[in-house]
Amino acid sequence: MTRVIIVRHGESTYNTEKRIQGRSDASRLTEKGREDASLVGKALGSIKFHALYCSPLQRAKETAEIICQSVQAHSPEVKLQVEDKLREIDLPLWEGMLSSEVKQNLAEDYRTWKEQPHELKMLVTRDGETQTHFPVLSLYAQAQEFWQELLSRHQGETVLVVGHNGINRALISTALGIPAARYHCIQQSNCGVSVLNFSGGLGETVQLESMNQTQHLGENFPSLRPNHQGLRLLLIRHGETEWNRQGKFQGQIDVPLNENGKAQAQKAADFLQDVDIDFAVTSPMSRPQETAKIILQYHQDVELELRDGLREISHGLWEGKFEKEIEEEFPGELERWRTIPGEVQMPEGENLQQVWERSVVAWQNLLETAFAKGCKTGIVVAHDATNKTLLCHLLGLSPESFWNFRQGNCAVSVIDYAKGLDDLPVLQAMNITAHLGGGVLDKTAAGAL
Repeated sequence: MTRVIIVRHGESTYNTEKRIQGRSDASRLTEKGREDASLVGKALGSIKFHALYCSPLQRAKETAEIICQSVQAHSPEVKLQVEDKLREIDLPLWEGMLSSEVKQNLAEDYRTWKEQPHELKMLVTRDGETQTHFPVLSLYAQAQEFWQELLSRHQGETVLVVGHNGINRALISTALGIPAARYHCIQQSNCGVSVLNFSGGLGETVQLESMNQTQHLGENFPSLRPNHQGLRLLLIRHGETEWNRQGKFQGQIDVPLNENGKAQAQKAADFLQDVDIDFAVTSPMSRPQETAKIILQYHQDVELELRDGLREISHGLWEGKFEKEIEEEFPGELERWRTIPGEVQMPEGENLQQVWERSVVAWQNLLETAFAKGCKTGIVVAHDATNKTLLCHLLGLSPESFWNFRQGNCAVSVIDYAKGLDDLPVLQAMNITAHLGGGVLDKTAAGAL
């Protein structure tokens, strides 16, 4: 496995001024940016890295240099390498402008940027030639080139990458197959940390272990965007069960939390204690219900709603069995489940399309109810397969991308609908597990589903 840890640069002067940065190198780190970079270094300091890469733009390079002061204490032989393919998105006609100026003076282009980012184009003159430049599509091509080079060079190693909001989004998106039309559907905060695990090269199995962690900065979640007028949902997987720990397939067998699962739920409750929760929805099965009730001990005025569509996948005849037993009874099917999950029909159980249809209906129903009531923040407590299916749906992916997302026990993911029900959702953070004591890496028991 090749592990790549991606970090966005610290807060810059252009960030505070709300200016478009792009490839301009006029923006520098603020004092807060430098302090946050130091906090990233402390959070990553115990991880053994084999290579460190950064963008040549000074706000990213300085962030990387500060992080390296901590990282190199544990990996002294590793040197920082500047990589041109980590430059930020190229927005030559907008660089240095205030975001508000672009919105006001270039309204049509700005609307395209927000609603159809892959279609945004600019006429630019380079070397005496006028060319049509597609900033987002060019960035995705740049990200793919970076991955092809890095993955061929560092198989089985751990690599740190320090870049920018745009290029980091493109890196995550091209790794997972998220289309360029969904460019704005994932977010990268200043000094946020994301973790990707690759089984091989680009196009082979990859897992987003976590995305946009900010807990090392003293922020449980990425802060709400200034124009946020909508809804924030916290998607949570239930705590550990004994069958999770043993690696036994659960499916719709109603296995309760074990003692560690209850402790995880309590840690999640403490983590969410100060969040103003308006509503709570859970699968009717005992393990997510118990998890939700422990979380809601600090929110006694919130009534817990049950949604049957959020149940775990039915594994049918696989349920209650270990992988070895399944392989003996259904030879080759586990490998198909791992590699082409969208094509697997569980014997006397469900397929992913069935899980998709019922869980998406449940999700849409809870969204409609929340918006109708004017709610601002809610929790949704469900299961591994249900959560992964919902994440695929939110990011415009098919069931075949099911394994691209990790969901640790009592991990929290943050999804924002900034303006309304018809607005595309933004995955602000995914699979936060720092409250469970593992640092930036997910140390929860994966277990079977």
